[in-house]
Amino acid sequence: MGDMTTPKVLILQHVPCEKPGRILDSLDDLGMSTTTLSIAEQADPQLPERDEVAGIVIMGGPMGAQDFKEYPGLKVEAKLVRKAVKAGKPVLGICLGHQIIATALGATLESGACSEIGFGTIRQVARDDYFRMWSPKTHVLHWHNDVVSLPQGAQLLASSKHTANQAFRFKSALGLQFHLEVTPTLLDEWLAEPSMVEGMKKSEISRIRMDFQRYDAQLQPLAEQVFSGFAVRCENCARAILEAERC
Repeated sequence: MGDMTTPKVLILQHVPCEKPGRILDSLDDLGMSTTTLSIAEQADPQLPERDEVAGIVIMGGPMGAQDFKEYPGLKVEAKLVRKAVKAGKPVLGICLGHQIIATALGATLESGACSEIGFGTIRQVARDDYFRMWSPKTHVLHWHNDVVSLPQGAQLLASSKHTANQAFRFKSALGLQFHLEVTPTLLDEWLAEPSMVEGMKKSEISRIRMDFQRYDAQLQPLAEQVFSGFAVRCENCARAILEAERC
């Protein structure tokens, strides 16, 4: 079977600095091939064929999940989510990606009561295969303004004081409002990017850096659990696609 027909994980990236980080590390560990596209501004983007996709990752970004007029490709991403979930293919959304998945499945989007930027506590609501190692309360990195409701039929996994839906599962899709993917190097990129820290005081930036150093040691194994679980699901999907092609 040639490489062109080997199913890959499609990574949808909205801005250069919001990279897959630890997600890509977990996919690489299993030898999963990936294709990264930025389609938010394209009304009719060229996409891989259905059987070439073994999973979808939707990253964060500064736009709203339903800013379709300015970013018509977001509507394409929502359609991809619905098709992937219907086909049982793994889908993972981070921050904006979480919101795109949720609204694609019927959730409502609105501005949060306040911005959540920096480290804050989330509370585990339900047990899940993705969250086996998680404590009842965990400090994670937030960086968002908008929030989404829970899609009908979805399982709420985590909440915070200001954001009811911090994580959810719907069939093959997992949405995370917070940022487990961020590595120390990626955090440095974020804090050096003017658009990411606009309006923030130097003391607030320093606090994020210090909190990351404080919590990263406990977050890294949790991130590996979540993202390796997603990678395994993508690997299984790729095998199923190849097996179907042989039949």
